[in-house]
Amino acid sequence: MFINRVFPPHRGATGRCLSDLAGRAAAAGWRVTVVSDGPRSDRDSGGQGLFPGVTLCRTGGAIAERDQPDVRAYLDSLRRLTGRALRLPHHDLVVTMTDPPLLALAGPALATRHGAASLHWCQDLYPDLLPVLGVRMPATVRRIAGYGMVQALRRSDGVVVIGRCMRERVVAAGVAEDRVTLLPNWPDPAVRPLPQDGNRFRRSLGLEAGDGRFLVVHSGTLGLAHPVDGILDAVARLQDSDPAVLFLLVGEGRGLAAVEDAARLRGLRNLYRLPWQPTDRLAECLSAADLHLVVMDPAAEGMLVPSKLAGVQAAARPCLFLGPPGSEAAARVEGCGLVVDPFDGAAIADAVRAYAEDRHRCTVEGRRAAHQAAAWTADRAAATFLRLAERLVADRRAVRPAMGRPLPHA
Repeated sequence: MFINRVFPPHRGATGRCLSDLAGRAAAAGWRVTVVSDGPRSDRDSGGQGLFPGVTLCRTGGAIAERDQPDVRAYLDSLRRLTGRALRLPHHDLVVTMTDPPLLALAGPALATRHGAASLHWCQDLYPDLLPVLGVRMPATVRRIAGYGMVQALRRSDGVVVIGRCMRERVVAAGVAEDRVTLLPNWPDPAVRPLPQDGNRFRRSLGLEAGDGRFLVVHSGTLGLAHPVDGILDAVARLQDSDPAVLFLLVGEGRGLAAVEDAARLRGLRNLYRLPWQPTDRLAECLSAADLHLVVMDPAAEGMLVPSKLAGVQAAARPCLFLGPPGSEAAARVEGCGLVVDPFDGAAIADAVRAYAEDRHRCTVEGRRAAHQAAAWTADRAAATFLRLAERLVADRRAVRPAMGRPLPHA
């Protein structure tokens, strides 16, 4: 049983990863249940259609998108998901994710209810990340939540983390090292390198291959953990000195309104904005860029790894990572991009200009990025995850309670 707030067709990086993994687990012979928010009419109770073999149990509720994170809405989602999971038949493995925040707190209790092994799939490290996202809560409450989170992770049979810096934080918190598994996120299987010649997405922007213009793209969610002042400064610096360089923001997020307001105030003519693109256009959208931007607040180091980086590399494009140099993402762009201070607009502008003046460099680094992405696919990640799942379930079944009776299993 996987538990997460979002699941396709609802958008969200955690839901996309979950759908990739759940479908492959079902194909490997597991009986898979996904508990998520959303209208009950969306649920796939028979395991047919978009996700064969996956039973989808919707709670009937959803978190409305707001300008600022709403703690009460997240708590309501936590209550709904936990209640729905408690009412389901027994499962062998309970996997909690990190949307909504603090869902890990329910993991050990749900596993006990099901007589199951418990696994927390940590995409974001809460509650430490909440202040970075602009979620304000009393210091006492945050300390209590932090203590509860550490205890929940210690009680879990396993914890999956998506970056080495995240693993270090989890182990430092007191979770046994042999219970922590590093399993990075993988690129969307729909993403593949496409040539710019004939790229319909690029052409829709009025750009043609070989016309001399250089497109810099930020694709995906632009939230409160993505500082943008440095990007705006770089856009302003290049507007007159390098008119062939264009910037494009594709996607949604709570940080976009501030970007649009700032762009209007500065009179930026070389910054464009497009809404979220459907999955069937994702490969074209990512391949339309000459250079991608991936942004991360340095304060979030060890608490998250930008999932969009994997897609950028799968599209065979170089990347400027605007974030902390000691993070997992910084290590992944070595040889196929640069790490730049996200607040240093002059340095960002210089880096973009250097790439725009050396198209051969873009090609070489793009090939390296694609080679790196091809080494870690959804199939390989699922195989690793399922080996871990099999071990946890086997270990759990080997445990006998004090009275000598076996634990119940489906």
